[in-house]
Amino acid sequence: MFHSLRQHFTWPPSPPLIAVIITVVLALWLLIGDKQSARETPPGEQVKPQQGLSEVEVRWSEATSVPREQLVQGSITAWQQVDVRAQVAGRVEQLLKQQGDEVAVGAALLKLSDEGRSQKLAQMRADVRLRQKELEGGRTLTADKLISQTELVRLESELARAQAELAAAELAADYSQPKAPFNGRVDRRYVEVGQLVQPGEILMTVVDASRVRVSGQVPQLQAGEIRPGQRATIKLLDGREMAGQVQFVSLAADPATRSFYVEVQAANPELWRVAGASATLRIQQESVSAHRVSPALLSLNAEGGLGVHVVNENSEAVFNPVQVVSIEGNGAIVAGLPERVRIITQGAGFVRPGQQVDLREAAE
Repeated sequence: MFHSLRQHFTWPPSPPLIAVIITVVLALWLLIGDKQSARETPPGEQVKPQQGLSEVEVRWSEATSVPREQLVQGSITAWQQVDVRAQVAGRVEQLLKQQGDEVAVGAALLKLSDEGRSQKLAQMRADVRLRQKELEGGRTLTADKLISQTELVRLESELARAQAELAAAELAADYSQPKAPFNGRVDRRYVEVGQLVQPGEILMTVVDASRVRVSGQVPQLQAGEIRPGQRATIKLLDGREMAGQVQFVSLAADPATRSFYVEVQAANPELWRVAGASATLRIQQESVSAHRVSPALLSLNAEGGLGVHVVNENSEAVFNPVQVVSIEGNGAIVAGLPERVRIITQGAGFVRPGQQVDLREAAE
C-alpha cells in the first residue's frame, strides 16, 4: 500500500502542487480571520439616506367679521285664537257676526233664546230689594231691643244669599249673548239659526292674526347662544319674509328630543294667512371672526374633531380645530382659526401634525 502511495505522491512535491497547497491555506486563513473579526468588532452606525421635506401648497387667508344666524324649523300660530263655547243651553235666535267679520273685545257674536233667564233675573232683583228692606227694619228693631242679635244676623245672611243668586242670574242672562274675548276676526262659525246648543259646545272661533308666534326646537348645543331680544327673520315656504324677535327660550329641554323650545313674535299688519303653516327661523347672533374655505379642506382628527390643516410660523404642519358657522354654495365659513393663517390647500394628507414642510404658494 505505501508503495502505491509513494508512486502517486513524490517528495519533494512538484512546484504546481506547492502552489495549490498555498492557495488553499490562504483561503482558509482569510475565511477564519473574517469570522473572528466579525465576532470581536461591533458593526458601525448605519447612516440613513437623507430625505427631503414634504412639499405642500398653501395660501394665506385673512379672517373677516361674519354675521351668524341659527336656523330653526318652526310652525306659525296666530297671536290669539279662542273657541267661543256656549255656557248655557238655548236655541240660536240670531247670528250677530259672520265669518270674516272684525270684532272688538266684548262685542256680542250671537243671541241665544232666553229660556226664562230674564224672568229669573227679575225675580232675583226683587228678592234682593225685599231682603234689604227686611234688614233695614231689623236694624231699627235691634236698636230698640225688640229683636235679638241672632235674628239680625239671619236677616244679613238672607240678603247675602239673595245677592249671590242675583249675580248668578245676571251672569246666565249675559251668557245668552256670547261675546268676543279680544279684538280680532271671526275665523269660523259652527252653528246656524234655530240650532239648539248645549253648554260646552263650540259656537265660533275668534282669531287675532295681527301678530303671530313662530315656535321651534333648538338643539342643546346651540340653545345657550339664543336669548330673548335677538332679531329673527321668518321665511315662509313661498319665499316671503317677516321680521320678528325672540320672545322666549325654555329653561328645560324636552326629555324626548333634548332640544329647547324657542318662540319668536312677529307683526302681521297685512294679515297674511300664515297661521298653522311651517316656516324657517333665521335667528341673528353676534358676528364672529371667520375664514372662508373649501369644504374639501375640512377633515377629522383621530378624536373625530373637525379641523383644517395649516402651517405655523415654524413651517410645521398643524391640525387646527374649527367650528362651521355656515355652508354656502362656494365654500364653508369656519371659526377658530387665527386672524391670518396659511392654510394647506394640497398635500395635507401626506404630512403629520408637527412635521416640518416645504412650502409652495398656491396660484391665485
